Amino acid sequence: MPSVYLSPSLQDHHTYVSGAGNEEYYMNRIADAMAPLLQEKGISFARNNPYDTLPQIIARSNAESPDLHLALHSNSAPENLSGLIQGPDIYYFAGSSQGEKAAKHFAENLKKIYPTPALVAVIPNASLAELKKTKAPAILAELAYHDNQEDARWLVGHTEEIAQALVLSLVEFLHL
Repeated sequence: MPSVYLSPSLQDHHTYVSGAGNEEYYMNRIADAMAPLLQEKGISFARNNPYDTLPQIIARSNAESPDLHLALHSNSAPENLSGLIQGPDIYYFAGSSQGEKAAKHFAENLKKIYPTPALVAVIPNASLAELKKTKAPAILAELAYHDNQEDARWLVGHTEEIAQALVLSLVEFLHL
């Protein structure tokens, strides 16, 4: 059975500009919305615990041996650009052909639901621990900028739609 390790953000200190919650809360809501869709598609999953540390998350993902490690986050701009940047950024480990392939599926499906598709980006990265230290191909999806009013509003208002796009991306990546 195909599998995914869901790793919603642990960052409860990243509050949304709208005041409507924080990164950890909304990324867990998206993971919660993904769960029944994954079961429906026959994809098994494990997920992190909000009290885990990043090294524990990586170790548990590696122990599970999933087909993909999927970290869910929302982003914030550097202080001098706070509120000015928008769009999902899908990171994968530089040099991982499977990570790049997965990232492209996720980006294409997010482009279908994000208000400005041209702002959806696929970005290689060689330093993020969740990409670098997981054995499975991994992506880190920064789904929107929580310091931007429009992005925060979109993310909060489209939890189900985002979950559906992410699961569709998994189905495509896993060839189901």
